[in-house]
Parts: sequence; structure tokens; C-alpha cells
Amino acid sequence: MVLGCQQGIGQTKKYDPKRKKSKTPAEWKKILTPNQYYIMVESGTEPPFHNEYHDNHQKGVYVSAATGDVLFTSDDKFDSGTGWPSFVKPVDPKKIEIVLDSSGGMERDEVIERSTGLHLGHVFDDGPVDRGGKRYCMNSGALKFIKK
Repeated sequence: MVLGCQQGIGQTKKYDPKRKKSKTPAEWKKILTPNQYYIMVESGTEPPFHNEYHDNHQKGVYVSAATGDVLFTSDDKFDSGTGWPSFVKPVDPKKIEIVLDSSGGMERDEVIERSTGLHLGHVFDDGPVDRGGKRYCMNSGALKFIKK
């Protein structure tokens, strides 16, 4: 069974002041769009199939909406059927961090941007076996696509 990325659509985790973020929520609010803020600072989840990149098949790179750092590439993107953009691996594993997310009554591995502490999505062990077995299920709102 393939799990989706959501915590429950519309459900967010409370801001965790113990999680180190490179800026305060007020500072991020000035930089990010309301949707980016909801996803990245409040750890929200966008609706499946109703987000910008789930069905994007163009060649290019996906950068952080907050920093512009390259996080994923179209070469590592695949159709997971979940309605969110999914990747087999990040471009540079040092740019992300995996932390335990026990919100919504379940435990999952949350993917955050290492330099900012901001939420990107989750990673699961049900990706293509021949490509490492991971599925990095990201929120389009945490990314910007740069076409090659």
C-alpha cells in the first residue's frame, strides 16, 4: 500500500520553537507566500493532485522555495500515484535532514531543509526498488521548478 504524504488535509503541526529555524516565523512570513509559509513553517500539506508539480514532466531542477538551493532533479522524479511530486533521492543528501514526525497519530520520517529547518515533505520506503526504494514525497509549495 502506498501511503500519501498528508497529515490530514488542512491539519498542521504547531510551530515548534525547539526546532532550530534560520529565521523567526515573522521573518519567514515577510519572505514566503501564504501557501509557502503554511507548508514550510507550519508543516502544512497541500491537497493531492491539486498542486503545481505533481504532474510536471518537464526537465529541470526543483529548488527550495525559501532559499533557492537545488534539492531535487526531474531525472529523479517519478509518478507515485499519490498526487504529490515524488523523487527517489535528493540531489545532495547534505541539504536535507530527516526528523521523526509523530503528528496526526502516526510516525513518519519528515524531510526538512537542513539550512533553514523548514518542512518540505516526508520520505517513505515504498519507492521504486530498482532506484533505491525511497519515495521523497514533497509539497509543490515548498519547491520552485527551474526548467532546463
